[in-house]
Amino acid sequence: MKPATILFTLNSLPGLAHASQMSGDAVALVPPWVAYLCLAIFAVAILLVSLEEFLQLHKSKPMLLGAGAIWGLIGWSAQGAGQARLAEVAVRHSLLQFSELMLFLLVVMTYINAMSERQVFSALRSWVAGRRIGYRQLFWASGLLTFGLSPFLDNLSTVLLMGAVVMSIGWENRRFLQLACLNLVVAANAGGAFSPFGDITTLMVWQQDILSSNGRVGFNVFFNLFVPALASYLIPAICLHCVLPRGEIGWQPPSSTSLRRGAKSIIGLFALTTVTAVIMQSLLHLPAVIGMLTGLSYLQFFGYYLKRTHPALRGRVARASQASAHITVEGRHPFDIFLRVARAEWDTLLFLCGVLLAVGGLGYVGWLSLASQLLYTQWGPTTANISVGLASAVLDNIPTMSAVLTMGPQMSQGQWLLATLTTGLGGSLLSIGSAAGVAMMGQSRGAYTFFSHLQWTPLIALGYGAGIATHLWLNAHLF
Repeated sequence: MKPATILFTLNSLPGLAHASQMSGDAVALVPPWVAYLCLAIFAVAILLVSLEEFLQLHKSKPMLLGAGAIWGLIGWSAQGAGQARLAEVAVRHSLLQFSELMLFLLVVMTYINAMSERQVFSALRSWVAGRRIGYRQLFWASGLLTFGLSPFLDNLSTVLLMGAVVMSIGWENRRFLQLACLNLVVAANAGGAFSPFGDITTLMVWQQDILSSNGRVGFNVFFNLFVPALASYLIPAICLHCVLPRGEIGWQPPSSTSLRRGAKSIIGLFALTTVTAVIMQSLLHLPAVIGMLTGLSYLQFFGYYLKRTHPALRGRVARASQASAHITVEGRHPFDIFLRVARAEWDTLLFLCGVLLAVGGLGYVGWLSLASQLLYTQWGPTTANISVGLASAVLDNIPTMSAVLTMGPQMSQGQWLLATLTTGLGGSLLSIGSAAGVAMMGQSRGAYTFFSHLQWTPLIALGYGAGIATHLWLNAHLF
């Protein structure tokens, strides 16, 4: 790029010119129309993601296309300026971030699918459904179970599990379903906010191994958010309790479901995998994904044991892995780890890939440096993090947190926890603000919609404020 072009760029985008002092010379390598076009592409992609329910278009499609278009424009501009190497290094950095996060999530999803195949969740659902309870008891039982399970199973899987319970028991009362589904979304997002495994946003923060101004944001630090997260869930739930229908639910109890062989062992291996990841990250200072991949091998070896010791297959000679995949016993395949991997949420993983690449592109052209200068320097971290949480209700909490991490503001442990809390809780303000809300809209068959959620947003905002206030008061020593 000629010096005159660079000068024009800096003069026409004064905010980005100032941001270039923070992000190197990257912003000077693109003309202003490229920077604006990249932002517009990202906005359109996010809009299409938000309309997933209405368009029936998987969210990974527009986001991957948008990420490719953004980096294509950046590459074209960098090539013309003779700085293609700089763009290559930047996109490889974004790919490295995604690969670590993808492999981590892939292991978690594989374990969840393995537990599902062993009927762990079906047995839990059968146990809950087997209790003859009223609408209010089901509301609280499902909500508290969701809040308790989401830190371990992630909020998306938990809301799908408990949503199936609520739909199967209370399907006759549409008013109850609206409130119960709303309660599950709020509980799942609140429960996922205080555990590194509870939400992709908390996982992203933990994996970064952030060195804050008063110490690392380690695994145990997140549990300081338990009480604030609980407060943010309980306040809307108590308010909703007052408008719930009364009486017992008229239904026929379902047939009981028992655990399949090895189910409890797989739960134990998942816990051991979590411990391995924490040890790798906290004690050995290695990426947590190394521990998760090690934990995947635990499941692989246990799956091998299940296949070799299956009563109906005992005594057969295993010829090849391809051949064993075609063996069926009682109408189904024996446990196969690669079938569990294949059933991971690939749409979510590819959406995450698109988000990280697109946000990395916006950071390259200077938009995130400009946003960081406005939010964290002029407004201050507390106001900025509260505003980021409100933005996550519209933009989805994953790209919002990705943007904050790419900005990399210098904050204390308390402020990083505040950012984690607000992006998690902020996703509950609108049904499209989190994966849990979008999934529940698809599962509820029209009982829970964007507008049925919207009418209760003021109550959820009350819980959002209560969670923030509780964190600022209870964890003041972390700021």
